[in-house]
Amino acid sequence: MAEMIQQYVEKMVDPSGTSYDVFAYGERRPEGNWEGWIEFHSADGRVLRTARETTQPNRAALAYWASGLEPLYFEGAFARAR
Repeated sequence: MAEMIQQYVEKMVDPSGTSYDVFAYGERRPEGNWEGWIEFHSADGRVLRTARETTQPNRAALAYWASGLEPLYFEGAFARAR
């Protein structure tokens, strides 16, 4: 089951003006490692999600990866999710 790993203060806005909150999510894979992706949630319930952005050996490593993401990364992820 997917877990929210981190919520960011940054917001992304699509061309129509809809604002999205930014989150890192992750899920444990059957072999034991974790995969992570970025989700963008709008106030009206729309969710945009990237494909897998990373694979890490454990949840702590995934949280560390998520903690180092910068606003420029979110811009690219937002484009990939759309």
